[in-house]
This record gives sequence, structure tokens and C-alpha cells, in this order.
Amino acid sequence: MRDQAAVSAMLCPVCHVGLSMTDRQGVEIDYCPQCRGVWLDRGELDKIIERSAGGVPPPQPSYRPDRDDGRYYRQKRKKSFLEELFD
Repeated sequence: MRDQAAVSAMLCPVCHVGLSMTDRQGVEIDYCPQCRGVWLDRGELDKIIERSAGGVPPPQPSYRPDRDDGRYYRQKRKKSFLEELFD
């Protein structure tokens, strides 16, 4: 970890303004307040990706009943008026 004084001494390679430091998901990120450029140290992008992906569950496959399974595609038998009379 670097201290704020060391980060302030680092200049933005684009606009030559002192970089600021922030913490995102436990990873220190250097950024330029003027051009909004972001610079990461070695391995920091991998850490951010790992921590972001850890909270998202993998998509679940949707269930589609098999056409051969008669429970889902069986036609309902129409009742006649006689069946209502004779239980």
C-alpha cells in the first residue's frame, strides 16, 4: 500500500496533474481528477474482477418439460353431463 503523499507525487501521464487515490472493493485505484483517467497497479484489475464476479450466481438453466412426459401435455378429458349425475 502506498501513502497519499507518494500518490500525489505521481503525475497523470496524459495531463500531468497529481493523481488521487481511492479504494474500490478493497483495491487502491489511482485516478486523475482532471481527465478522469484510471491507473491500476499489477494484479489490481484481476482482484476487482474476482471480487465482482464472486457475488453473482451463475445463471440457472430453465426447466422445459419433455414432450414425452404426459403429465404436462396430457389433454384433459371433457366431462359429460352424465358423469356429474352419476358420481
